[in-house]
Amino acid sequence: MSITKVTSEDQYKQLIGATKVSVVLFSAEWAEQCKQISDVMTELAKQAEFKSLQFLDVPAEDLSELSMRHQIDSVPTVLFLRAGTAVDRIDGVDVGMLTQKAKKYAGMPTTPSPAGDGASNLEERLKALINRSKVMIFMKGDRNTPRCGFSKQLIAIVNDTGVEYDTFDILTDEAVRQGLKTFSNWPTYPQVYVSGELIGGLDIIKELLEGGELKETLNP
Repeated sequence: MSITKVTSEDQYKQLIGATKVSVVLFSAEWAEQCKQISDVMTELAKQAEFKSLQFLDVPAEDLSELSMRHQIDSVPTVLFLRAGTAVDRIDGVDVGMLTQKAKKYAGMPTTPSPAGDGASNLEERLKALINRSKVMIFMKGDRNTPRCGFSKQLIAIVNDTGVEYDTFDILTDEAVRQGLKTFSNWPTYPQVYVSGELIGGLDIIKELLEGGELKETLNP
């Protein structure tokens, strides 16, 4: 599933009238922050946990009547609508809040269980993510759109090796972002794992590259 680009008011009315909760981004092409929110929503839309939601992108200036109706005075603004009625909103860029609210409206737990089951479930999820690919990179953004300089440098280096790898965008999941720091005792991102074992961050990867050991480390 992906974000639906809304091109008319009639299409919008039809989409938000569905039984699914709609996560609606009001955006403008000239606003770089909108792309950040759009990329996060695209990543969320790909995940099975959020299949009960539909993600929409509305051009705020082109469909100004809709913007006025929802009192959109700046972009990006994200609305959560149920059966056509706004039930929540986020003004500005707040990736953590977007993910938390998306989980809430998808019916997912957003806080750990007091009994400790949440921590246990998170650990199992982290183990599964770490082993999702032989080489797994946890980063801000993804391989196509790195969202920080360190992640961008790392992806460029790993791409040059030709080794296959997968990425996980920590900006889309605050529980993973914080939990992985504790799980692996490594406080910063990006983080590179090979066969479920932490190799390190950008500095370690650079050291391995300079020592001529990187490709062998990533593809033992």
